[in-house]
Amino acid sequence: MPHTPSSEPPAVRRRAVLAAAASAAAAPALAGLAPAPASAAPLGKRLRALPGGGDLGSNVLVFDPSTPDIQARLDAVFRQQESAQFGTGRYALLFRPGTYHGLNAQLGFYTSIAGLGLSPDDTTINGDVTVDAGWFGGNATQNFWRSAENLALVPVSGTNRWAVAQAAPFRRMHIRGGLNLAPSGYGWASGGYIADSRIDGEIAPYSQQQWYTRDSAIGSWLNGVWNMVFSGVEGAPAQSFPNPPYTTLDTTPVSREKPFLYVDGAGAFRVFLPAERTHARGVTWGKGTPRGSSLPLSRFYVAKPGVSAATLNQALAQGLNLLLTPGIYHLDRPIQVNRADTVVLGLGYATLIPDNGVTAVRVADVDGVRLAGFLVDAGPVNSPTLLEIGPPGASRDHSANPTTVQDVFVRIGGAGAGKATTSLVVNNRHTIVDHTWIWRADHGEGVGWETNRADYGVVVNGHDVLATGLFVEHFNKYDVQWNGQRGRTIFFQNEKAYDAPNQAAIQNGSVKGYAAYKVGDNVTAHEGWGLGSYCYYNVDPTIVQHHGFAAPNVPGVKFHDLLVVSLGGQGQYEHVVNDLGAPTSGTSTVPSTVVAYP
Repeated sequence: MPHTPSSEPPAVRRRAVLAAAASAAAAPALAGLAPAPASAAPLGKRLRALPGGGDLGSNVLVFDPSTPDIQARLDAVFRQQESAQFGTGRYALLFRPGTYHGLNAQLGFYTSIAGLGLSPDDTTINGDVTVDAGWFGGNATQNFWRSAENLALVPVSGTNRWAVAQAAPFRRMHIRGGLNLAPSGYGWASGGYIADSRIDGEIAPYSQQQWYTRDSAIGSWLNGVWNMVFSGVEGAPAQSFPNPPYTTLDTTPVSREKPFLYVDGAGAFRVFLPAERTHARGVTWGKGTPRGSSLPLSRFYVAKPGVSAATLNQALAQGLNLLLTPGIYHLDRPIQVNRADTVVLGLGYATLIPDNGVTAVRVADVDGVRLAGFLVDAGPVNSPTLLEIGPPGASRDHSANPTTVQDVFVRIGGAGAGKATTSLVVNNRHTIVDHTWIWRADHGEGVGWETNRADYGVVVNGHDVLATGLFVEHFNKYDVQWNGQRGRTIFFQNEKAYDAPNQAAIQNGSVKGYAAYKVGDNVTAHEGWGLGSYCYYNVDPTIVQHHGFAAPNVPGVKFHDLLVVSLGGQGQYEHVVNDLGAPTSGTSTVPSTVVAYP
């Protein structure tokens, strides 16, 4: 029988060191995409212009309804990727518009599945897109780095299973039935994120600890455990935090959906760029052609693993955008995005590794940059920063055309030792960070208090920044430090670092521990909805964390629906925000909550 919210098992993660090598499976390259000349830019006499367009490489598998043995090819990728948590395999499974029958696409690590229509309903699978946790004994808390986008599903049983944890977005999906967010057996689960999707039936989270759903339409929602947040969702449950723990906003203040690959009427690949919406509610695709613009593939440099950062920067300087095909890219210098409206889009969890302590990506103080769909994996030499959205002191007004950072994930350690002082720095005004997981690894290889040292997860210096779906975990000091004015966060999920050796290691002056989410002392306007922080100090369970959240006590700084949880009594919180809120109690794994601050 499914667990009820009151009978959930303690959500203490069973962490195991998982290492699996992944060899590339053979798949045909895409043909018929003739290169187009790039726009001219002065690059020096010795540089030949790079072509736009080209094939997408062997790790992008493209199907149409007449493709033979689709199920066998899906199964082959899954067998390779099911438990390859820190492996090197990367795959994108793309389905041309049409109707498919009898498929069950099981998704393992670093695997993305997507339809190639302008609407999810252009590509219908009579079958399932499944994530379960058999590889990990029914525990779904490590089902990271996979995605489903732009498909309609008619589930075989009437309900599709999507039992995921962090970094597993479910975007532009139409489920003609229900959606189960828990693994078989209703074991532990720690997700997740849905956007721009329609689920005709019931969404049943069961054991999911937390979840964020944005700009969607649902038939109904079954239950909540700790922190279920909705913004702009038709059919969402009413506001009721903390019992049930639903935080519900009628609309999302600003949103702009992630760019996506599709095929036009001639069968050629293009990238669609959805338009910005204000006070958004419901899906973007329900009434004809979605609003936005598109670019032909000839406007993109189609990058393959092994290409140099110099070549990527040359392509950008020519006026091309970047399409990063699945694989691992080593960078000896930053990818420098200087042009307004540039798109950097990854497929199949393309992974950037900065070598020798460089920053992976830097964005100038320009309008409309779109970063989406890739992973940054810190290298063994400490990087001062991994991603910089705008230079220090950026001040231009980008309200009419903001930069968006969507499904861009960061990892420090796990696949090997990695270090970074700060993972993501946001200096540009009006930036939208829409679904990210910034993770200092707590398991895998290269993990230890100093081995994968990373002091800060996200630092926001720019004004008017919005975060929708912010997951940041395990940093040595502040997980989020927000210095900009008028910032807003809808949904925040955090765990403090498991591996702090003792109380002294986390002492912050006279304060016991660094807050998970710190609003700068000089900030006069800030607002957050549905924010949670958990502690599991398993090296020294006597550690005390004074609070999960810290903020100035001024009228313009407001929080709604905060919680802190001690997982099994491994460490304790004294308060929720500043000195407000009751301490967590013993080993009960029951949240302490604050409904409104101040």
